[in-house]
Amino acid sequence: MTATIKKTAPFVILAIVSISALLIPSLPGFDDKGKVYNSADIAWVLVSTALVFLMTPALAFFYGGMVHRKNVLSTMMKSVVAAGIVSVLWVVVGYSLCFGKSINGVIGDPRTHFFFKDVLSGAPWSLAPTIPLLLFSLFQLMFAIITPGLVVGAVAERVRFTSYTLFIVFFSLFVYAPLAHWTWHPDGFLAKMGVLDFAGGTVVHISAGCAALAGAIVLKRRKAHEINKEIPPANIPYVLIGTGLLWFGWFGFNAGSALGSNTLAITAFATTNIAAAAAGLSWMFFDVLQGKKPSVLGFCIGAVVGLVAITPAAGYVAIPQSIFIGTIAAIISNVAVHLKSKSKLDDVLDVFPCHGLGGMVGMLLTGVFATKSVNPAGNDGWFYGNPTFFFTQLKALVIVVLYSFTVSYLIFRAMNFIVPIRVSEEDEEIGLDASQHNEEYLQGTLLVHQGDMISEMVIKQ
Repeated sequence: MTATIKKTAPFVILAIVSISALLIPSLPGFDDKGKVYNSADIAWVLVSTALVFLMTPALAFFYGGMVHRKNVLSTMMKSVVAAGIVSVLWVVVGYSLCFGKSINGVIGDPRTHFFFKDVLSGAPWSLAPTIPLLLFSLFQLMFAIITPGLVVGAVAERVRFTSYTLFIVFFSLFVYAPLAHWTWHPDGFLAKMGVLDFAGGTVVHISAGCAALAGAIVLKRRKAHEINKEIPPANIPYVLIGTGLLWFGWFGFNAGSALGSNTLAITAFATTNIAAAAAGLSWMFFDVLQGKKPSVLGFCIGAVVGLVAITPAAGYVAIPQSIFIGTIAAIISNVAVHLKSKSKLDDVLDVFPCHGLGGMVGMLLTGVFATKSVNPAGNDGWFYGNPTFFFTQLKALVIVVLYSFTVSYLIFRAMNFIVPIRVSEEDEEIGLDASQHNEEYLQGTLLVHQGDMISEMVIKQ
């Protein structure tokens, strides 16, 4: 009976949501009689929304290329499935929790835009007055999609697929939504403190990094990790493709967060590119200093760390300072990855050292290098004579880290009472592609299991 309920519950819930949606009245779009919309802003944010969405399959390639070949499809699937789960959840209640009418600066009222009520017909968001509210909501949706996907890298090769889908729901409701409200809603308590996070250093990367750390602790070590078995990456060209697409999509992630086609978007675009470039070189050259050879993986991982670190600062710091941010973030993450490799923590793809610590470095350096000469709506940092702002950023960082880790840890623990979160030893040995999805990607061949029959399709490399 219990097994039957677990199998049918996801479909039943989706069916209930689908039928409920039929009861929601259709309303006309916002009447732009006042000519408040700007066509150039709409075009740029539409493009940025698509670019941020591209980052989800890009992340799937980035992660999928680094795991064992018997877990490639499983790892990629866990990142991509967030696009389905979070999109539906966002329309029902997610957007309201993030950007609905504030309840004491802690969370949005879920009734504000329940099932996207008034999103199509409502007035523009206060901080994005030149684009429709629906477009602002869709842009924010893409951030909500990729955030739980980032956690996959830490729990790969041993987490049950059904459990991870449940984690996506709980994480989105109880971690992502509160943090987004605190930071990006004008009435959120962190926003009122004066905390600055241009495109998601706290909301996306620190939260995902801390959740990844919690997940790695709860799931414990893989068998291969316990015996120090080296697992070669399945497909390094996948990592390179994923990095390129992430870098490309990140222009929408950061420059799109200007929410308009303006000079601030150009600045954020530039700082994003420069920080990634500096970080990729920094990681690679730092490896050489340690006696290693320059590698594709090293440059790719470093570039992503630079993208992470510049995210909270992109629209607040000048271009020269973005070089320093990328360089120092890559060194810190590189050292952290080395120290982690000596420990018993099994964060498979180094999500906490790269995304968690990268986001923290970016958050703090925003407090150092932010300047009103770049963004008058921002603040001056310690480098420009305002140490108070740095300590505001530091206080927010501590709050976000403690909240994200604690709640995520409790989510992973609580999920064990609903669905076991770790696969069996046998399934882990077989590989999650076969045991969780009845599919395998091995040396260019996709094997699809259908009962006792196996159909084989050759994948051209």
